[in-house]
Amino acid sequence: MSYDPKSTRLLTFYDKVSSFHDGTDTPRAFLEHCIETIESREPTVRAFVNTSIDRARVTADEASSRYKKGSPLSPLDGMPIAIKDVFETEDMPMQLGSPLFDGYETGWDAASVYFLRRGGAVVVGKTVTTEFAFGDPGPARNPWDINRTPGGSSSGSGAAVGASMVPAATGTQVRGSVLRPACYCGAWALKPSHGAINTRGGFPSPPSVGHLGILAGSIADAWITAYWLSRNAGGDAGHPSLKGEAVLPKAQKPARIAKIESAGWEETPPETREIFNDMLQKLERRGVEIVSREEDADLEAYEQDLIKLREIMEITLAYEGRWPLMMYADKRPEKLGDRVRNRAISSADITPEQYEETLIWSAAAKIRHEALSKKYDALITLNATGPAPEGMPVGNAVYGEHSSQLGVPALNAPLLVQDGMPLGIQLFGYYRRDFELVAIGHWLIHAVLRDED
Repeated sequence: MSYDPKSTRLLTFYDKVSSFHDGTDTPRAFLEHCIETIESREPTVRAFVNTSIDRARVTADEASSRYKKGSPLSPLDGMPIAIKDVFETEDMPMQLGSPLFDGYETGWDAASVYFLRRGGAVVVGKTVTTEFAFGDPGPARNPWDINRTPGGSSSGSGAAVGASMVPAATGTQVRGSVLRPACYCGAWALKPSHGAINTRGGFPSPPSVGHLGILAGSIADAWITAYWLSRNAGGDAGHPSLKGEAVLPKAQKPARIAKIESAGWEETPPETREIFNDMLQKLERRGVEIVSREEDADLEAYEQDLIKLREIMEITLAYEGRWPLMMYADKRPEKLGDRVRNRAISSADITPEQYEETLIWSAAAKIRHEALSKKYDALITLNATGPAPEGMPVGNAVYGEHSSQLGVPALNAPLLVQDGMPLGIQLFGYYRRDFELVAIGHWLIHAVLRDED
């Protein structure tokens, strides 16, 4: 199966809602289509660790009844959705990709799951994650080539959406764990501004860089789901919800975009660079000014920040993750994979002074990033050093770190192809300007995929 961004259409929900209202379709029938796809593709793609099909059918029937009465609960009423297995669900275990948590159940929903259910969303199942969302990979496979990784750590979420099993899934990100699976699997994804969606009720990602994001079959489903969830579940403590509207923003052509290389450019093969640069030339022919580091001293300084950021990220992850990882390593080291155990060990050596230095550096870097908004509508780069690699390593994280450390919104746009596999563009913007970023992403669809005039 070969990916073609011009013709590939993943499963979507937003464009089905009108048929639910007029009675030509129902959420239950839509769910049954998802179930058929899961039954067909799950044996090879292996996106799920648990499913809750019986309850999903009941929920879909309830949604169908509400549409028939003209009283849906929300824009998400009746939408099948999958939940990354780092969050609690009252009807399924939360196992975190770790034997340490085999069969672990709390009987409660995480904040995001609880509010999705209140909005009528149909929770289909729990998706594969790497161990504790950063360690050893799980069994999920890339839906476009099952000999390749779907990426990580939101491996199963990327695979489930990329295989059109569900129109949307939740993911979490610290080092590109929402964006990279979407990139590899041909899905749209929004990693929103830091703290915009409530992350409580699951494994504690490093709080200053951890994000909850949405992977989806369309940019509309990604935005509408993220926006509704942010406005209803709220953000993390001390963080406001997303701004904007509950509909996909109109396409907005940018005037100027900054091309960003970061530390990833040197690790990216020439053929992948060429595909990306060809796309930038196409944008220029559409009238968008593309500016690179060679043309702007401020961008060159920013590029140097992104190289330094890799060191900052390592310290941040180790220090903020020392609990519970050190506790797990002390009590049950035999249950941990090498990567998790090694981070637990290294975290013990990080001093409070080192961590304070990262906080100071990050605060200054965020100011420097925000200053670019006076010159550029958005920044653009790749989401990976190439298409999904063969085997199960989750892929190079180099392009996924900066938007998390800086806390700014980032979008994966699955608009490129290499070797018959998806290759995503990363568009990132400015804190709390997610709606504007999605509007530019909406415009990119037509700018990149339409034939030359």
